[in-house]
Order: sequence, then structure tokens, then C-alpha cells
Amino acid sequence: MGLRDAQLTEGEHIVLSLRTHLKALFSALIWGLLLLAAFLVIWWVMRDRDGYGVAVWVAGAVALGLAVWLVLTPLLRWATERYTVTNRRVSHRHGVITRRGRDIPLHRINDISMERGPLDRLLGCGTLVISDATQQHGMILNDVPDVERVHVRLQELLYASDDGSDDGEWPPNEPPRTHRR
Repeated sequence: MGLRDAQLTEGEHIVLSLRTHLKALFSALIWGLLLLAAFLVIWWVMRDRDGYGVAVWVAGAVALGLAVWLVLTPLLRWATERYTVTNRRVSHRHGVITRRGRDIPLHRINDISMERGPLDRLLGCGTLVISDATQQHGMILNDVPDVERVHVRLQELLYASDDGSDDGEWPPNEPPRTHRR
């Protein structure tokens, strides 16, 4: 779940609310199909033999355990990861049991880079790396859907809050500078 209205400051509104691309679920889908196929093969091979019931139950239990680990866990991770862009910050929330999150105020962002591999270009997603003016490493947003549109929208928000000075910063309480000619 992304940011809720109660988590927004006065005057802040959500510009983009994104979930990671479905590409993140490809491996879970493949594992699910492989586990189903393996279970069906065991069922088919063992159907006319002694101990059929026990073998099918054991195979079913193993397949179920692996399905929880290899299919359900990635699905839950995907369902709980959100990227939210407001008119004041970029937020990343994730976690199934323990929720984690990080916010970077827009005025702290000093670089936004984009990475798109061949599969990403084919699927229309990519990775955004947002660097800020702090000691922490930047925020990495993996598998962002329509990453180019998100990148442009972030740039628009950054330029909208630029005060026109040449110092490259825009602290929230700094008065706008007037240009003299």
C-alpha cells in the first residue's frame, strides 16, 4: 500500500501512485507452472503402483511448500511494494510483515537516472535511480512501469520547484530570488 491521505502534509497531493511492473512476477509464474507439471508427472507415474496415495500426498505437500516459497512469497512482495510521487516527495513503501519505507523530498534530489535493459524496453518498464543530497545511498526503484513517463514527470516536478537561482537547490523556506538585468 502506498501513501494514504492521512500521511500527506498540508497542501501535498499524490501525482503518481505506481506498483512494480508485472515483470516481477514472471519467475513466480514459471515456478508455479513447473511445480504443477512436476506434481502431475508424479501423479501420472504413480497412479497404478502400490503406495500411490502416500506418494501423491508427499508430492503434494512438497509442491505446496515450494509453491508458498517460490510463488506466494514473490506475489505478496509484489502486491505490497508501491512507489508514490507527490508534489513534495518520492516515496517507496514495501514489506509483507514488516513495512519499510523511505521518502526523499523533491528539493533534496540532485540526480535521476534511468536504466532499461532489452527486456525492460520490450515491456515498457525500467529502473529509476534517484540520488539525493544526503549521506545515504540513493533510492532505487526497480521495474517501474512506463519508466520514461515517470522520469519526465519527476523532472517536471523538479523544474516546477526550481527558484531560478544558480545554486542548484531549492530549500522549502528559501524565498524566490528575483533576477536583475
